Amino acid sequence: MAITAAQVKELREITSAGMMDAKKALVETDGDMEAAIDWLRTKGLAKAAKKSGRTAAEGLVAVKVDGGKGVAVEVNSETDFVGKNAEFQGMVANIATAALTVSDVEALKAAEIDGKTVADTITDKIATIGENMSLRRMASVEGDVVASYVHNAAADGMGQIGVLVALKGGDEAFGKQVAMHIAAANPQALNEAELDPAVVEKEKQVQIDIARESGKPEAVIEKMIVGRMKKFLAEVTLTGQQFVMNTDLTVEQAAKEAGAEIVGFVRMQVGEGIEKVQEDFAAEVAKAAQG
Repeated sequence: MAITAAQVKELREITSAGMMDAKKALVETDGDMEAAIDWLRTKGLAKAAKKSGRTAAEGLVAVKVDGGKGVAVEVNSETDFVGKNAEFQGMVANIATAALTVSDVEALKAAEIDGKTVADTITDKIATIGENMSLRRMASVEGDVVASYVHNAAADGMGQIGVLVALKGGDEAFGKQVAMHIAAANPQALNEAELDPAVVEKEKQVQIDIARESGKPEAVIEKMIVGRMKKFLAEVTLTGQQFVMNTDLTVEQAAKEAGAEIVGFVRMQVGEGIEKVQEDFAAEVAKAAQG
C-alpha cells in the first residue's frame, strides 16, 4: 500500500525515529501504525517506548465524590469553545451528580435532571448551543476514602483530565497526592494482577525480539527478559511506579507509610482513544473558492 507523508510524520512524532526509518517501518508493516512502532522498537530505532492514543475530541471530564463513592464522566463536544461555556459546564456538573446514583453509562442516560432524562437534557443543549454533544462514558470507584483531582480545570471539579482514587485506610490528603501522581504518570493498571495479560505478552515478545537483535545466546536473553519485564511492570502499574511526591519510594511503599491500601483508581482524559479526522484547511479554502 502507498505510505503517505502524514503517516510518516505521525510515526516520527510518536517514536522520534528518523524519516527514512519511519517510512521503512510503515512499508514493512503495510501501514499498520501499532506494528510499525513495535518494528522500530525491535530494531532499536524508536526512542519512545510508550504508545499514547491521540486525543482529538473536545469537551470536559467531571468528577464528583460523595462519601465513599466517586464518579467520573466524559461529555464530548465538537470544539473546545463549548468546554468554556457556562451552560455546558453546568450541564456536565449536573450529569456528574446524577452519575452518583447509577452504575453504568446507559443507566446514566436514563437518569433524570430536573424532570428530564440526561439524554433529553443533552439533546436540548445541542439545540441551544448549536453544536453536537454526547455523553461518552462514566466510571466509578468505592472505598473507605475517595479522593479526586482535576488537571487543567475549566471549572470546579471538571477539566481535561479527571482522576479518582479509592483507599482502604489512609486519608484524603494522601489520596489527593496519589491522584495527582496518576494524572502525571498515567499507569495502565493498579498492579500486575490487573494488567491485561495480552499487553504483558506483547511487551515480552517485543523485548525478546530486541534482545535477539543483539545476537546474544538464548540463555543470556532469558535472563535479560526477566529484568526488562520487571522494569516494564514497574513503569506501567500504579503500585510499582516511583511516587512523584517522593521518588525514593514506590507508590505501594508510600501507601504503606501512610497507613493506606489503594484499592482502585480511575484516570479519564477528554477524547482519549478517539481519532478525529484532520481537516486540510488549505484544501478546504481552495474548494470553497472554486464554488
